[in-house]
Amino acid sequence: MQPSRIALSIALVGAGVLLGFGYGRWYATGTSATEQVVVGYHCPMHPAYHSDKPGQCGICGMRLVQDGQNAAPHQHEAGGMTGERKPLYYRDPKQPEYRSDKPGVNPATGGDLEPVYTDDAAAMPMGTIHVPQEKQQLIGVKFEAATAGGGSRGFRAVGKVTTDETRVAKVQTKIEGWIDQVHVDFTGKLVEKGQPLLTLYSPEMLATQQEYLLAIRSRELMRSSPLASSREQSDSLLEATRKRLQLWDLSDAQIDEITRTGKPIKNITLYSPIGGYVMMRNAFPKQRITPETELYTVADLSRVWIMADVFESDAPSVRVGMPVVVSLPYENGRKLTGRVDYIQPQVDMTTRTLKVRIDVNNPQLSLRPDMFVNVDFQVATASRVTVPSEAVLNSGLRTTVFVDLGQGYLEPRQVTVGERLGSRVEITSGLREGERVVTSGNFLIDSESQLKSAAAGMAGHQHGSAPPSPSAPPPPAQRPAPPGEHKHD
Repeated sequence: MQPSRIALSIALVGAGVLLGFGYGRWYATGTSATEQVVVGYHCPMHPAYHSDKPGQCGICGMRLVQDGQNAAPHQHEAGGMTGERKPLYYRDPKQPEYRSDKPGVNPATGGDLEPVYTDDAAAMPMGTIHVPQEKQQLIGVKFEAATAGGGSRGFRAVGKVTTDETRVAKVQTKIEGWIDQVHVDFTGKLVEKGQPLLTLYSPEMLATQQEYLLAIRSRELMRSSPLASSREQSDSLLEATRKRLQLWDLSDAQIDEITRTGKPIKNITLYSPIGGYVMMRNAFPKQRITPETELYTVADLSRVWIMADVFESDAPSVRVGMPVVVSLPYENGRKLTGRVDYIQPQVDMTTRTLKVRIDVNNPQLSLRPDMFVNVDFQVATASRVTVPSEAVLNSGLRTTVFVDLGQGYLEPRQVTVGERLGSRVEITSGLREGERVVTSGNFLIDSESQLKSAAAGMAGHQHGSAPPSPSAPPPPAQRPAPPGEHKHD
C-alpha cells in the first residue's frame, strides 16, 4: 500500500500544477488583449491630437474618441449626455451664410437645407469654440437676442440764444436835426409800442410844417374863387405838403394837431415802433443827428431763436418743422419746446457742424440772447436689427459678435454696424433677428477663439484636410556643401 499512496500523491500534485498553469495562462491572455485595445484617444477633427485620457480636444473642443474608432453617428455633446444626435442649425450648401433653425428651402436659391451637427468638422464655422454650461456660468457669460423693430433715436446739440431778427426794430430819422430831450436814457430798458423815445428839432421839418399851414390858408382863400382850376391847384398843394409830412414819419395825430392849432411843432417826438427791450442806444441830448444815425435798437424777446450746432453725422436726420426740446442746465434742467424753423445750407469749416435755427416761445424771458442751452432731437427710425453695444467687439479692422449656435458652441461672426441707437447698435449685415449673441464675457471668449484659431493654423490643420502622419520621419537637415563640391539637381 505504501507505493500506491506515493503514486496517488504524485498524480494529484501534477494535476494541480496543470490547472494553475492553465488558469494563469487564460487570465494573462485576457489582460494583455485589453491593454492592446485601449491604447489612447484622439480627436476626430484633428487626428494628430492624442491623449491618454478621455476628454475634449485642445484645438477645437470636440470630444475625443478611442484610437481605431470614429465618432459614432448617434452621439452628441449635450452636457455630457448621449442620445439622439440633434443639429445645431440648417444651412444651404449653395449659400453657406444662409442659416435656419428649422429644415426647409432657401428662398433665394431654392436649395434644400442640410443639418449641421457638432461633429461635422467641415460645416463648423472657422474659430467656433465650445464652452460648456458650467464654464459659461464660471466666467459670467450672458446672452441676448438680436431684435428688429422701429422706434426713435435721440441726439443732443449745443445751441446759442439769439434775438428773432423779424422782431427787431431800429429807430432812425429821415431828416437832419438836433436832439432836444431823451426819454429813454439807458440800454436794456423795457419800452412799449408807441412810447416816446426822444424829441427832435429839425429846421427842415419846421419849414415843411409852415408850408403846410400856408397851403391851408391858400385853400380857404380859393374857395370863393370862380375859377375851378385855382381851387383844384390849392387842394393839390395842400395834399402834397401833407404827404411830405407823412413820409417824414409825422403821425396823423401830429398833423391834425398842426391843422387845429395853426402852429408848427418845434420839437418833434419820436415813438418806439415796437414793444421790447432797448438793445442799443445812441441818443444823447444836444446831439446832432443825420438820417444815417441809428438812435435805438429795440428787440422783442417774447419769441427768440436758438442757433444749434448739429454734427455732420446727425444733420441728414434734421427736418424743417420737427419739434425739439430745449433744456436749461442752469435752471434745474427746465425744458421748453421749440420747432426747427430753418437749416442753413453751409457747414462750418472749423467745427464741422451745421447751423439749425429753432423758434422758441419765451413768455417768461427765461432765454436771453447769448445764453447757451442744450437742444434734444428725436428722430423716428425704420425697422432695423439691433444688439446691445456690449455685444460688439471692434478691433479697428473688423467688427465681431459671438453667436450662440446651441449646445455650448459659440461662433465669431463678422458684422457690419450702422447707427448707434442709445445703448444699442444697428447691425446692417451679418446677423438675423432672433439670433442670440454674447453680451457679457465676450472678451474672454474672443481670446479663446483666437488662441484656438492660431493653434489650428500653426498645426496646419484645415477642415477636411488630411493630417500628417505622426510616424513619418522628419526631413534630413540641409548642410552646406563643402568647398569643391557642386550640388546637382
